[in-house]
Amino acid sequence: MTSSGAVTVVIPAYEEAARIGPVVRELAGEYSVLVVDDGSTDGTGSVAREAGATVVRQPENRGYIAALKRGFREATSEIVVTLDADGEHRPTDVARLVAPIEEDRLDLVLGARATIPRPSERLLSALARLRVDVRDSGTGFRALRRRLAVDLDLDTACTCGTLVLEAAARGARIGEVPIETRSVQKPRGIAWQHGRQFCHVLRYLLAGTHGR
Repeated sequence: MTSSGAVTVVIPAYEEAARIGPVVRELAGEYSVLVVDDGSTDGTGSVAREAGATVVRQPENRGYIAALKRGFREATSEIVVTLDADGEHRPTDVARLVAPIEEDRLDLVLGARATIPRPSERLLSALARLRVDVRDSGTGFRALRRRLAVDLDLDTACTCGTLVLEAAARGARIGEVPIETRSVQKPRGIAWQHGRQFCHVLRYLLAGTHGR
């Protein structure tokens, strides 16, 4: 069994005070939990801290990628797991994602959802699959080696498609395991950034590198 100090679970969070407490409590007994409070005004950081997380705060809302990169820098474990703050992912699946890295078979493991909800996500994943043999490259539930995580530029609109393409360009061994998601009562807006992300994915594919 993985020791709690061997894995840091990084949770980017913005205005998630109503949902993040149970997520942290499910994880805190097994893993180090690091919540990156991305400039929330609803007490997200306080709720997460009371539930057992270490909290670092962005002074203003800088977006998911900035929060993710902050979490990668602040993590101290050799393996980092990312998951969403809203409770959609099941913390019991963390061990399954981490296992292929502990066994030195993979460097990045994606938690593949049974259904990818947005058509734009499905398109981005299909494009990424031209280079990397995974089905759900837009999932927010993933495990990776910290040395890979801190090396990623993530200079795109979101992580859909491009995180795996950049990791592959850096020589990472990538795979996925199926996960179950939980229904979350949360409004979901249109992912406008996916229009820009489509251009970033094409840039990565055409360059054959991490985009530089």
